[in-house]
This record gives sequence, structure tokens and C-alpha cells, in this order.
Amino acid sequence: MTPALIVHIAAGSLGILAGFATVAVTKGETLHRAFGTAFSLSMLTVSAFAVYLALFQPPLYPGAAPASATVPVAILTFYLVATGWMTVRRTERGVGPFEYGALLVATGVAVAMLTFGLIAAGNPVERLQGFPVRYYAFASFAAFPALLDLKVILQGGISGAARIARHLWRMCFAFFFAASFFFLGQPRVAAFVHHSPILYVPALAPLVIMIFWLIRVRLTRWFKSDAVTALGNR
Repeated sequence: MTPALIVHIAAGSLGILAGFATVAVTKGETLHRAFGTAFSLSMLTVSAFAVYLALFQPPLYPGAAPASATVPVAILTFYLVATGWMTVRRTERGVGPFEYGALLVATGVAVAMLTFGLIAAGNPVERLQGFPVRYYAFASFAAFPALLDLKVILQGGISGAARIARHLWRMCFAFFFAASFFFLGQPRVAAFVHHSPILYVPALAPLVIMIFWLIRVRLTRWFKSDAVTALGNR
């Protein structure tokens, strides 16, 4: 196991633990901020190393995802964490070079994944392995936040419940990527539970958490609490 792979796995493991810790504590308070920072830094690290590993130490086992699939997904994960983190660190109604750059990144990932999907559709082997569908799915995952970025830029920023929701779903979606790849895609857990249905619980938990909090933020006045005010002003 190479040093880069060790760092990649360690950062991913820390990110998943920090992710669950972040959603378990009171929002906006010291522990939430500390765990959230640990999650963000871990996810940025694991994403960056995923790009490096895909390009310079690609997996050699049969059926492994090619770099054309791994690199855009890693960049998308990095983008989601970075934009989610910046959403609550930037003042309300703020738009600057970061937002324009993020829009370009998400759009680039969407275009790349769509292109790779079209290429894979013409390759019998990749088509049999289902790569076109995967490419198209992640192209959609990138296109959706890109459109939301464009909306934020055009309206001159974001505030209130929409701001908290943007932070929430981007972090949770990146969390879902990490958990699903860890537990289902390339499980790094004990051999006796490999391929066990129980692995779907931690893998899908970030999506369940995301839906719960999005409903709470968007459909109630929870976001006006003191804790969430602190989260939005940090």
C-alpha cells in the first residue's frame, strides 16, 4: 500500500467519522463547527488524493473505474465541499470570483461526464459494464449544482433558509459520495461483512439525514434559531 493510498484511506475514514459526528451535535455550536471543519478538510484531502491516485496509481483489478470516471467524481466532491463550506463563511448576499470559478468547475465536470458517457456508449465493453449510465448520472449530479450556482450569481447572492439549505445539501451529498464509495464501492471494512446488506445503512444514511434537515430548514422556522444564526454568521 503506497503512502498516497494510506493518506487517501485515512482521510476518507476520518471524513466519514467527522461527518456523522457533525450531524449528531447541536448545529452552529462549537462542536458542530469543529467536526464540520474536520469533515471539510478531510473531504478536500481525500478528493485531491483521489485525483492523484487515479492519474498516477490507477487500480489494476478487472472492472475498476477508469480515470475518466474517477477524476471528475473526485473534482465534483471537492467542489461540493468547497462551495458548501464557503456558503456559510461568506457574508449573506455575497458573490465573487469564487462563485464564478465554482460555476465553471461544475459545468466542466458535467460536460466531461456527458462526453465520456457518449464515448462509453460506443464501446461494447464499457456499455456492458454500465459505464454510460454512470457517466450520465454524474453529469446530472454536476449539472444540477451548476444551475443553482448560476441562479445564485444572477440574483446577487443567497441568504436565510436558502443559504443554510445550500450548505446542508452540498455537504451531505459529498458525505454520501464518500460513504457509498467506502462501504459499497470499494469496502474497506472487515471481510466478514463484505457485500452484507447492513453496509447500505451507513452508505445511505447521509441521504436520509440530508432529506430530514432540508425539510426542517425549508418548511419550518428552525433556521431562525440562535444556533443556526451562529452557523450562518461564522
